[in-house]
Amino acid sequence: MNKLINKATPVLFVERIEPSLALWEARLGFQRVAEVPEGEHLGFVLLVRDGVEIMLQSRASLAADLPAIAAQHHDAASFVFIEVPDLDAVVAKLGDSEVITPIRDTFYGSREITIREPGGHFVTFAHFATTE
Repeated sequence: MNKLINKATPVLFVERIEPSLALWEARLGFQRVAEVPEGEHLGFVLLVRDGVEIMLQSRASLAADLPAIAAQHHDAASFVFIEVPDLDAVVAKLGDSEVITPIRDTFYGSREITIREPGGHFVTFAHFATTE
């Protein structure tokens, strides 16, 4: 079978990018590999860590770039699910992040926590125990 998809990257639309960088860069160690300024603020950034990509784009940048999409995007929060090898290590880096769902064991076999990142989006970090 031919490969159909190379990868998928969430794009989180936020009012301002800079507050979200405190979580993604400073706490979780993502690296900014691309950025597009927009006036006095950032309009877009691409963040990467361990092969995982997250894009942040300001709502103003979205409106300027893709007005038809911006007109239909109503400040809805996105939900990002990130599988991690060590949940405790991630939790130690979350600092004062707003915890939405405290650490729990799920029916589908993960131990996870859900936070709201500064841009208003929900992020679940999940660890699945291996059977090795």
